[in-house]
Amino acid sequence: MKKGTILVVDDDSSLRRVMKIQLEEAGYSVALAADGDEAYDILPDLRPALVITDLRMPSGGLDLLRKIAKSDMDTTVIVITAFGTVETAVEAMKIGAYDYVTKPLDFDALVLVVHRAMERQSLREEVRTLRSVLNERYGFENIIGRSKGFLRVLDQASRVAPHDTTVLIQGETGTGKELLARAIHNNSGRRARAFVPINCGAIPEDLVESELFGYVRGAFTGAMTNKTGRIEAADGGTLFLDEVGELPLDAQVKLLRVLQEGELAKLGASAPTRVDVRVIGATHRNLAAMVEDGTFREDLYYRLTVVSLRIPALRERREDLPELIDALFKRAKERHGLSHAQLSRPLLQRLISYAWPGNVRQLENVIERLLVLSADDVLTEENLPDDLQATPSAQTTPLQFPLPEEGISLEAVERELIVQALARFSGNQTHAARYLDISRRTLIYRIEKHGLQHED
Repeated sequence: MKKGTILVVDDDSSLRRVMKIQLEEAGYSVALAADGDEAYDILPDLRPALVITDLRMPSGGLDLLRKIAKSDMDTTVIVITAFGTVETAVEAMKIGAYDYVTKPLDFDALVLVVHRAMERQSLREEVRTLRSVLNERYGFENIIGRSKGFLRVLDQASRVAPHDTTVLIQGETGTGKELLARAIHNNSGRRARAFVPINCGAIPEDLVESELFGYVRGAFTGAMTNKTGRIEAADGGTLFLDEVGELPLDAQVKLLRVLQEGELAKLGASAPTRVDVRVIGATHRNLAAMVEDGTFREDLYYRLTVVSLRIPALRERREDLPELIDALFKRAKERHGLSHAQLSRPLLQRLISYAWPGNVRQLENVIERLLVLSADDVLTEENLPDDLQATPSAQTTPLQFPLPEEGISLEAVERELIVQALARFSGNQTHAARYLDISRRTLIYRIEKHGLQHED
């Protein structure tokens, strides 16, 4: 039997029975009513996916249609009208009917219209379910954390969500910047349109423009077709630029045009393309410092920071750890079908006391590792990664040196740190930049600023 019940409403008892037979042979469950009043009485309990109603009968179909349209029932309606009174069917469709069929009935045509209506109803149900899942997953109330600083961020995000204001989310890697961005999108007027995430640091520099802005056929050798860029794909919705600080300067200029003018320039195109996107940026870098370094455009920085939200690191909201560990553990147990697993008290204490430099993402990964590696229902510390099994004093190595009485040159300290980092990694700029927690472009800029040569 196909999903969903059909309610047939007609004062002709023989026609009702024939329609019931035809529709049941097509695989549907069918209920019957003799007029609009009887139909409306059984609708609340029956909740049919589809109503097929004659328009001309006592307590007629138009009244029934109006009642359904004003109710909270998500029911599709098909109306039956006599040949020559199609204008009444048109009126019914203005009220909210999906389609109409005329008498005398062509039952093959009726079944075809019913198929289409039920497919539409099924699609609407899928969309409702998906939206419910999104609301559950990405509603602000479902983001875990009740510490004062974290609640302040959620409050600010919920206030800005309904507006099309550009937002910059700052925070360390793994703090949940994309989760917050999705919550903002899902609580905005754009929730029904696309949320397009882009990791700016994961796109090779020579492909950034084509990936973000797209190109037209013939723009360059090998451009055999038009390509829709990720920004255009977000038209009407939200564009999430993760690690926006990694964008090359050329791409920053074009992104600024999108923000200011609402148009993008495709590679090879003779005219700009209009787009309507809300931009949410995210970064773990200090963009203000990058502006000073000349590696991030000042005008783009101010355009992105209309509203700036900073997600606290997990070590700054330690009171959230018990609730967060419990929620992540339950989610992981459900995902792996290990409902009987428990955390031992010493293990739980170790998880709560750890500093979590990788934040929520690291915590989630560690919990999953513990769950899948444990041979017993009670999880213990033996399957912790090495860095969590180390003593607390070995987990952090703060940089300490005495400051001279006569003062110190910050420029000289920075130069020496860069020299030592490059020496540690045999001149490898990528590794040195990662060690110093800056982008490679920022490192190159500072190498040039300090006039460093390879032999240095």
